[in-house]
Amino acid sequence: MMRAARNETTGSVRIRGGRANRGVVLVMVLWIVVLMTTTVAIVSRTGRLDMKMATAAADEVRCKWACRAGTEVAIGLLNEDSRATDSLSELWSDNDEDYNDVPLERCTYNVHVTDEAGKLNVNTATRDQLMALPYMEMPIADAILDWRDGDDNPGAEGAEAGYYENLPFPYTIRNGPFRTIRELLRVRGVTKDLLYGQEADLGRQPAVTQADREPSPPIGGQDRRVDPGWIAYLTCYSYEKNVDADGQNRVNINQADEQQLQNGLGISAPQARWIVQNRGGGYQNIAGLINQNSPKEPPEDSRDDGNRADPIDLQTFSSIADKITTSTDATLQGTVNVNTAPKEVLVALLGGGDQAEQIAESIIVDRSGRLYGYQSIADLLNVSSMTIDRLKSIAGLLTVRSNVFTVRCYATADVGGATIQSECVVDRSETPCKILYWYHGANY
Repeated sequence: MMRAARNETTGSVRIRGGRANRGVVLVMVLWIVVLMTTTVAIVSRTGRLDMKMATAAADEVRCKWACRAGTEVAIGLLNEDSRATDSLSELWSDNDEDYNDVPLERCTYNVHVTDEAGKLNVNTATRDQLMALPYMEMPIADAILDWRDGDDNPGAEGAEAGYYENLPFPYTIRNGPFRTIRELLRVRGVTKDLLYGQEADLGRQPAVTQADREPSPPIGGQDRRVDPGWIAYLTCYSYEKNVDADGQNRVNINQADEQQLQNGLGISAPQARWIVQNRGGGYQNIAGLINQNSPKEPPEDSRDDGNRADPIDLQTFSSIADKITTSTDATLQGTVNVNTAPKEVLVALLGGGDQAEQIAESIIVDRSGRLYGYQSIADLLNVSSMTIDRLKSIAGLLTVRSNVFTVRCYATADVGGATIQSECVVDRSETPCKILYWYHGANY
């Protein structure tokens, strides 16, 4: 409490306790400064956080539409592409200018297009073909077959409804065709590591390059190659229309008469007669027209005396291979494009083993020297290690063109570093193209 004291000499009044009062005021001022500084810091930090959130949201929107732009670019190239054949040297596959590090509104995008026909169709693959894939085991192969079949009878090492319904978190078996390839993760024994391999992050560089479809080089000097997983080898979308390169219906060599064969294929009457006379119960596939004794060229004298039958020579077979069929179906499910299939898929089609690997490697080397790939499966006869018998065993499984493609796009913001990914499965056989599967922000 302040007190006043009077100076008797001068008569002035002195206020006691003034210094203490000034100290209290100073402390109060300091506290106010601290509070204001704290408030400013909090507001500033909150503002910076809000700004970062707003920037991140804007970057996400930019990347989202960049993914859409990259996808549309790929779809446009697929629509403009010639449908006669499809190979990895075409613009839809090998296109550095339009696909790699493309700038767009403060972000960049990369596009990766995969031919689904270059894979083994999980809905039509046999047990032996599945077993030829890397890391495949019999219980998993049988479980895959049981998942897609229409009954509840398990295979030798498979699993049917009873297994899935008695899990801690039960679910129903499909007992029908796979609808997406990721449905494999519901099959007993299939793990993410098996399906996606070492490239489980969609945002990384694809493990399989479009240039040669060979596994990427070892990482960090390791002595092994990157495993891309079964997703690089399996699909559920592939099919081929039963038409030739010009879009015309193929001639069924098991049903056409001699005149239809002559008119539709442009072959001689003796050759048409030979086809009819030798089909018996029906050719298994188009390679049934040739054998080890087939002449290389047609006879010089092709005159018809009414009884003459000339066997189909290799030259003629090559010219008509894309125009003929042994199926009455309008679409052929699960055919594999020999121009785009990786080595692992070719080995599986060929039955596995060292000889199959040798032939698969020869095919990859041979096709890499062809600007537009194989024009028909008859071109495989030019592969040094391919025999006619081996071609007969796989001719019904092969094609040289494709309809369904997967377009993956990766977009990254320039400043914030936000990354958005998208995946789109496109069927270009229809106009406009049909989207079979779309996932935005895909993250394995």
